[in-house]
Amino acid sequence: MPVSSRKTVRTPAVAAATVAKAEHGTSVTTAFLKIRELIVQGKLSPGSWLLESDLCEHLKMSRTPVRGAFFLLEREGYVLEHRNASKSRMVVAPLTMDDAGELYPIIGRIEGLAGRRAAQLPPAEREALAVQLEAINIRLREIARNRKLAGGSIFDLDREFHRLVVGAAAGPRLRRLHQAIEPQAERYWRIYASSILGDLHRTVAEHEAIVAALRSGDAAGLDEALQVNWAKGLERLAGVIEIFGERGSW
Repeated sequence: MPVSSRKTVRTPAVAAATVAKAEHGTSVTTAFLKIRELIVQGKLSPGSWLLESDLCEHLKMSRTPVRGAFFLLEREGYVLEHRNASKSRMVVAPLTMDDAGELYPIIGRIEGLAGRRAAQLPPAEREALAVQLEAINIRLREIARNRKLAGGSIFDLDREFHRLVVGAAAGPRLRRLHQAIEPQAERYWRIYASSILGDLHRTVAEHEAIVAALRSGDAAGLDEALQVNWAKGLERLAGVIEIFGERGSW
């Protein structure tokens, strides 16, 4: 039998609905990213209520995409639904040791896998990456030596160090995993970074081990060095949380 060659005709109403649906999806994603940024940067503090009307005004968006963003934020653990007898409200998820105890090993493992791939890069590419990492670590070493409070600088430099490793060799799946988990770990690092100034020399030493493994092309060693860096970072974080407490717990 001959196959029909009839084309599907899209009426103006169908076309308009398709465009509206696409725009709605884009708006939800935009709202999600913007609210997530406010949470990650601490502008919406752990444990605080999320006021829908305030966010709509701040983002200059309607309630529909903001509510859609709440669903995505809850799914990824940035917000929690807090219920009482009469109503439920969304609150920014607290920063707790239990949560950090899950996040840090996960991101360490992801970066370790990326590190294995980085160790297999051609020697010239490995050396170029090592030089970039070393330059960042020199700046961190200076901060540690001078004992100047530079919390933002510490965070930005450390994040760039790790992103360079992932960006140099990770495939699309690893990158997506890293991009999904990094902002959640970033919440802890941003808030507590300035409190680990006295231990920054330890981070620098761990970074040196990462660079050394990269230069030698030691895939297993680089994997381990990256995971150790995150594991030791978790230990340092635990000490700070023990002193200052968990943020946003109730």
